[in-house]
Amino acid sequence: MPFIANIWNQAGESYLTDTPPARSLSYHIEKVKGMQPVKGFGVGDIVGRKSYNFDIYFKITEINKGPDGRNIAKLKGLHMRLCASAPLDDLVKIDPAELADYLREQARESSEHLRRIFIRREKVRQFSLERGAKKGDKGKKSDEPVSGSNANGIYGFDVPGSVLHIDGDGDYLELCLTTYKRLSIPAHGYSIEEAQQPEVVEGLLIKHSPDLLVLTGHDGFIKGKENYADIDNYYSSKYFVKAVKAARRYEKSMDDLVIFAGACQSHYEAILAAGANFASSPQRVMIHAYDPVFVVEKIAYTSIFDPISIREVITDTITGFSGIGGVETRGKFRLGLPTSPY
Repeated sequence: MPFIANIWNQAGESYLTDTPPARSLSYHIEKVKGMQPVKGFGVGDIVGRKSYNFDIYFKITEINKGPDGRNIAKLKGLHMRLCASAPLDDLVKIDPAELADYLREQARESSEHLRRIFIRREKVRQFSLERGAKKGDKGKKSDEPVSGSNANGIYGFDVPGSVLHIDGDGDYLELCLTTYKRLSIPAHGYSIEEAQQPEVVEGLLIKHSPDLLVLTGHDGFIKGKENYADIDNYYSSKYFVKAVKAARRYEKSMDDLVIFAGACQSHYEAILAAGANFASSPQRVMIHAYDPVFVVEKIAYTSIFDPISIREVITDTITGFSGIGGVETRGKFRLGLPTSPY
């Protein structure tokens, strides 16, 4: 079957294309349907690991025979960007009522983050309007600032930074693009496996010319490995590094193209060294599916005149400093004045 990319635009609409190469969601679903449950477990089941005291909820994506003959499930975090594997005898299905409570709590946390973002945004916008227009425009003293978003009939319009989001997980991509839309951030999204991202990123940058680039998906430190400095001991970090380097061949300036890259437990130092502005994961912890969105939102809505406080960027994420870090970066937001009546 040929490779197909599942593309999501800012309107939340999905369409298929044969370029760039990527695994389509439709193909993935067909593959899943062909798998049979094993010992009461099937692809798509939501489970927890007994050996980790059910710390993270996972979805089963594959079930295969291990070298010792045991059935091994390949897992992806339900809201954490983690890939893992576990024998079926270590897994327990999550009770539907408990899962419903968990999903409600996740929705509540997400809504609270969005509420704080909108409050912060309004304060910043007010400041930008005062800086961009003066009461003197109506013949009054030029040093008197505009006191409201529409003072003296002057209305402004927002031009936030645009985003290209490349995600190794189609489910996470859909969640992120829905959130971009709620946050009024123009975004194009592609579901492309981590290993293929270095091959396609430059072409997508040429096509879309974004202000911000997100390279993410699944990652994790391989169980049984010990050296955290060895990038080969991670599932996907080497692909994120290669993709960042490819993006920097397209645009060297870290102010002209702002890059976030990484997922759960990613090799933070290597990704930053490759040229990313922000990366995961300094303490090799899990990061939330929405963390990349909250990082780029802060950049997309910070004025081009202003450097961004790294502390403010990280504070706006769900995971915090243990999971996200970066370097000083300038904002990508522009305020326009005035609005047109037409």
